[in-house]
Amino acid sequence: MPSQQKKVIFCMAGMLSFVCALGAVAALGTPLWIKATFLCKTGALLVNASGQELDKFMGEMQYGLFHGEGVRQCGLGARPFRFSFFPDLLKAIPVSIHVNVILFSTILIVLTLVGTAFFMYNAFGKPFETLHGPLGLYLLSFISAALWLPAPSPQAAGSCGCLVMILFASEVKIHRLSEKIANYKEGTYAYKTQSEKYTTSFWVVFICFFVHFLNGLLIRFAGFQFPFAKSKDTETTNVAADLMY
Repeated sequence: MPSQQKKVIFCMAGMLSFVCALGAVAALGTPLWIKATFLCKTGALLVNASGQELDKFMGEMQYGLFHGEGVRQCGLGARPFRFSFFPDLLKAIPVSIHVNVILFSTILIVLTLVGTAFFMYNAFGKPFETLHGPLGLYLLSFISAALWLPAPSPQAAGSCGCLVMILFASEVKIHRLSEKIANYKEGTYAYKTQSEKYTTSFWVVFICFFVHFLNGLLIRFAGFQFPFAKSKDTETTNVAADLMY
């Protein structure tokens, strides 16, 4: 492939990585990861509510990794509330899991920005082999993709970053994060989660994986072989050379 076309491909990959980094930063800071609805069990049981009457006892909330907001309803009108995970909910949530999610999200952003710099350097500079060259780009793309995908590619299977999505899902589903938030400082009423769905920020993060995967395809399209993959001709030549010695 002509050098000019390779520059265009690397430039495109760099732009995709940069957009991915911006999206990851926005996703990290916005309270749009989860939207949940919850029922005031205490009030509903007291009046034996059913059907449409339950709407008076249904609250909702949305939150991200740092803060969120919602509305509680228990038959006496809506009660808006806001919260932040640090320091308000430190005693109510699995802190270690939540901190790890934030930590690996930050690592993803850093790696994506570094990958952007490497792509641009390969497009307009004179890259060194291994680190700045295609092998380095493959490495960064696979590691960054592994930070978001529960089942990462084999090249990055050993990266602990692949736990970030599993950790967040377990925090929400297994540790009942929404229910703990709804019941925080509510001594009189008890709330139970009714529904939860992942929203904008979560899916932006999920799309980031496909951006890194696409970048890997762009590198391959540029005419570079995948790292650690040798052609049969090269292997045959090496074997013949060994026999000569």
